[in-house]
Amino acid sequence: MKKNFLVFFCLISIQTVFSQVRPINDGFGGGIGRGSQEVDSLSNNEIKVKLSGKTKYTDYKIISSKNDTTIVDTTLTIKKYYKFNFLRKDNFELLEFHNQGQTFNNLAYDFDNISRFPDIGFRAKQFNYFKIEDVNYYHVPTPTTEIMYRTGLEQGQVLDALFTANLSKRFNVGIAYKGLRSLGAYRRSLASSGNFRLSFRYESPKDQYAIRGQIVNQDFFNQESGGLTASSLASFLNDDPNFSTNRGRLDVNLDNAENTLEGKRLYFEQTYKLLSSKDSLSKKDFSNLKIGHSFTRESKFYRFTQAGVTSFFGNAGVTGAVNNKTNFLLYDNQVFLDFNSKYVLGRFRVKTNYTTYSYGYENLQNNLVGMTKNRLKGDAVSFGADWNGKIKNFYINASANITPGSGRLSGNNLKAEALYKKDSLFTIKAKLGISNKLPNFNFLLHQSNYDAYNWENNFASIGTRTLGGVIESKWGNASVDITNIDNYTYFDENNLPKQFSGSVNYLKAKASKEFKFGKFALDNTVMYQKVASGSDVFRVPEFVTRNTLYYSDHWFKGNPLLVQIGATFNYFSKYKANAYNPLLAEFTLQNTTEIGYPTVDLFFNGRVRRTRIYFKADNISSFFLKKDYLSAPNYPYRDFVIRFGVVWNWFI
Repeated sequence: MKKNFLVFFCLISIQTVFSQVRPINDGFGGGIGRGSQEVDSLSNNEIKVKLSGKTKYTDYKIISSKNDTTIVDTTLTIKKYYKFNFLRKDNFELLEFHNQGQTFNNLAYDFDNISRFPDIGFRAKQFNYFKIEDVNYYHVPTPTTEIMYRTGLEQGQVLDALFTANLSKRFNVGIAYKGLRSLGAYRRSLASSGNFRLSFRYESPKDQYAIRGQIVNQDFFNQESGGLTASSLASFLNDDPNFSTNRGRLDVNLDNAENTLEGKRLYFEQTYKLLSSKDSLSKKDFSNLKIGHSFTRESKFYRFTQAGVTSFFGNAGVTGAVNNKTNFLLYDNQVFLDFNSKYVLGRFRVKTNYTTYSYGYENLQNNLVGMTKNRLKGDAVSFGADWNGKIKNFYINASANITPGSGRLSGNNLKAEALYKKDSLFTIKAKLGISNKLPNFNFLLHQSNYDAYNWENNFASIGTRTLGGVIESKWGNASVDITNIDNYTYFDENNLPKQFSGSVNYLKAKASKEFKFGKFALDNTVMYQKVASGSDVFRVPEFVTRNTLYYSDHWFKGNPLLVQIGATFNYFSKYKANAYNPLLAEFTLQNTTEIGYPTVDLFFNGRVRRTRIYFKADNISSFFLKKDYLSAPNYPYRDFVIRFGVVWNWFI
C-alpha cells in the first residue's frame, strides 16, 4: 500500500500547485440532471447551490467512450451505497468471495456487451479490469479531485484517486490510480492490485481536429488457497468453536500457489472535419463530414506459479517449481468516416479495421503429447457501420460489424436498440443483440506443467442472440432479457474445456422499486431466472433479491449532515454454483454442492458538504443463521466484519 499513499501524496501536492486557481465555495454539489439544485433522493429537500463567478456545477463534465456526458455528482443516495465497493459498481448479480480483491461467482449473466474478438481468457481475474469503455474523459473549469478509500479485511485497504484538470479550455488530462491490498481472514487469501489510468482529450479552436486517448497499466495478484480442506470445511459448516474466532487456523488445499494477470493498453482516436455546412437561419451545423482513425495496442499476460508441484492438480511433468505464463498481444487500427445530418436523423459512421493478434507460450514443452502449437497468430480485416438517430422523443442506436473469412477472428456482431422517452415520466427501450465468434483463446490452447491442463482445440464459433426490453419510470423499473446460445463453451467437472452440443435458452427478468414513507424508504430489487434448456452446463439461481430499509434525514442546526441508516437483506435461492479453479483462473462445473442463503448487512452513511462517509457491518446475520454461506464450493463467504470508507471531492 506504500504506492497507494504515494499517489495520494502526489495528488495533494498537485492540488497545492493549482491553489491559485479561482475557488468554488463549499456549496458545490449536485445530482445528474437536477438543474441548478441538488435533491435528496428520499426527502426531496432542496439544497441551494451557490458557485462563485460564472462557473456552474454543470460545467464539471464526465465524458464516456461513447461521448455520453454526465456531471460530477456529490450526492448521497442508496444507489451510491450499492456501488461503494472495490469494483465501484453495483454487484447485485455477483457473489463476492470473502476478501475484497478476490474473484466473484456469477448469480446472473449479461450478454449486452459481447466483445468482437476472442480474449486471452482467465476470466476470474478480470472483474476489476478496466476496458477501453471503462475509462472516462473529462472537461472541468478548475482542477478536480476525487478520493475513494475503503478498509480491507484484516490488513490493508483500497484507495482510488482521480485528478483531472483542463490545461487549456480545449485540452484536458486526467490521472487516476486504484490500488488495493487486503490480507483476508483465511490462509493464502492475500489480494493486491493496481489500476493506473491516464486519459486526455483535445479539440482545436475551430473544432476541426480532435483527439482523445488513454494509457492504462493494470496488475492483479492473488495468493491461491484452493479452498478449505474437507476436514476444515466440515469444521466451518459445523461452527466448530475452535475455529470460529480465528479462521486462519483452518487448513487449505494449497500453501504455495499464486497467480497474476497484467495488462497494458495504449489507445487513441482522432478525427478531422473535412466538410461542414451551416443552416442559413439557425447558423448551426446541420451536416458535416469527418474522417477518423483509432489505434489500440493491448497486451496481457497470465502467470500461475508454485514453489513445488502438488497432487491437487494431478500429475505433473516436472518435479520442481511450476511457472506457467501465457501471453496475449492485440493491435487494432480502425479508419472511419462520420456523417452527421438531420437528413439521416443523426450520426452515421462507416468503418473498417485491421487487427492482428498473438497468443500463446514461449516454447512447446517436450512432455506434451499430441500438441503441435505453442502459439496462435493471425490477422483479419473487419467492416462495420454505426447509426445514432433521433426523431423527437424516439431514439435508435445500432452497430454492426462483420469479419469475413475463416480465421480465429472471423465472425459478426450486431447490436440495436430503440428507445422512447416521455419527459421524466418513463423510458421504454427494446434491444437486440446477435454475435458469432470463437471462444476465448485459453479454450483453444493451454499449456501447463500439469498433465491434465494441456489441450489444443478447434472449437466452433459461439452464436449468441439476445432480445430484451427495459422500462424505467417513476413507478418503478423492470427489464427482461431472453438469450439463446449455440455452442456454449464451458469448463466441465474435470476442468477440461467443452462445447455444449445443444442450445442454452436463458431468461432473466428483473424489477426494482423504492417506496418512501416520510423519512423512511424501502428499496427493492428482485430477479427471476430460468434456464429452459442447457441447465446441465449453464447454472444460475432461480431467485435473487435485495431489500434495503433505511432512514434518511438532515441532522443538526443548519442541516450540515445528511445521514442514511438502514439494513440490507440479500438472498439467492440454492443452485449448484460453479467451482473456482485457481490454476485456470476460471469457474468450472460441479455437481456435489448447492449454495444459497440469506445475509443481512447494517450501514450508516453520511454526507458533509462534498464528503460521503460509509460505515458497514457485513453479514451480521452470521451471528444467528446457519454457517452454510459459501461463495463457491470449499470457499466460505465472509464472516461479520465492520468496514469504513469515504468518498471525497475537491474543486479548486
